Amino acid sequence: MISSMTGYGSASRQVSLGGGVVADLQVECRAVNSRFLDLGFRLPDECRGAEPALREMASQSLSRGKVEFRAAWRVNANAAGAAKANPHALGALNADRLDALYTLQEKAQAAFPKADPLRIADILRWPGIVSEPRGEEEGWITATVEAGRAALAALMDSRQAEGKALVGVLTAITSKMRDIVGVIEPKVPGYVSQYQEKLTERLSEALASQEQSRGGAELMERIRQEVVLYAVRIDIAEEFARLKTHLQAVDKALAGNGPVGKRLDFLMQELGREANTLGSKSVSEECTQAALELKLLIEQLREQVQNLE
Repeated sequence: MISSMTGYGSASRQVSLGGGVVADLQVECRAVNSRFLDLGFRLPDECRGAEPALREMASQSLSRGKVEFRAAWRVNANAAGAAKANPHALGALNADRLDALYTLQEKAQAAFPKADPLRIADILRWPGIVSEPRGEEEGWITATVEAGRAALAALMDSRQAEGKALVGVLTAITSKMRDIVGVIEPKVPGYVSQYQEKLTERLSEALASQEQSRGGAELMERIRQEVVLYAVRIDIAEEFARLKTHLQAVDKALAGNGPVGKRLDFLMQELGREANTLGSKSVSEECTQAALELKLLIEQLREQVQNLE
């Protein structure tokens, strides 16, 4: 199924920190447009070991887009109950660091007698005072990879859903382009006939003073030459044929599976080239307007194609 390059997915897992305490780990996977696959990771230190596995996983599943994995964790709200049953569940005080901090405070107060003493909250936040349970590295890596895999799957589901909607939009645009071609293409021979009639009238007036026999032969030959040159100049049958071929290729790509963004990028260039040629060979106001409408629709196609993988 065709996918867009934008999407979002998230998943969570729990990690045991020891002593009955668990951490809630949340992994998010976001994707936006990019010509190539660009992977980024914002992981806490505990989850860094999972980055190679996440990178390989994303590279196997995605081909384009700027994709970023983010992870964050916090102690589960039920950890308070575990702390009551086990006083060391949420951490233990480091006696040596606590004594050192007390000594530093005494020295600081001796130098600054008016300074306020440290509060309990300040002491607990001091680096190294509380030895918090962090769990095992293997547990963090396993949980991060599992959550990352689930988040990536959710991301791909969202990208496919958006891709399906984009296919509908693109198909509607190509249908409008076919309608325009279907209206203009049959009228081109009529433009040639109208020109032939006008040319015959003008040349007849210009050669009216000549002898009938000589003038008639020259008139018909001149008309024939001018009509041939004009028909060659405005011959856009080849452009119409290529335009319809490119539209068929677009529909075929949209009906397929897998990445199609780069293929459609190329087809947009080809469609634009044919529309420009139709405009330059325009032989009527209606034909000029049709070429402008085709260019507008092609630009709409190009904008939407940028979102496809």
